[in-house]
Amino acid sequence: MSMRMPGDGDEEGSPVAEINVTPLVDVMLVLLVIFMVTAPMLTTGVALDLPRTAAAPLTPPQPPLELSLTREGGLFLGPDPVEEPALEPRLRALHEEAPERALHLRADAGLDYGEVLRVMGLVQRAGIARVALVSQPAPPRAP
Repeated sequence: MSMRMPGDGDEEGSPVAEINVTPLVDVMLVLLVIFMVTAPMLTTGVALDLPRTAAAPLTPPQPPLELSLTREGGLFLGPDPVEEPALEPRLRALHEEAPERALHLRADAGLDYGEVLRVMGLVQRAGIARVALVSQPAPPRAP
């Protein structure tokens, strides 16, 4: 009397339709051990006795100002709308508070190039030299 295995077909030599998860469990246990061993090494640094100083801690840089130009010609400093005559004095006051602060200029793609340059001139007259033009990444090209 021969013993039949579950999943055996009526014929001898038919394929077994069961998944053997033992190799998967073995691989997962090896990965678990590797991560358990390497994780403490990643979080620890070199033990040092650092010197004490009276210097003030470094202050993180301030977030940049955001100046937005809409297609209709509207100006926004951050989320707040601003009229063009008031833009230069406001920028000058903000620049005097934090001279190292940068400005990110966001302009609508349909806006005239000359209009963007005119606003950049206002920014430059206010004394802000660190200006970055914000754009969106291009969509990936299809092969």
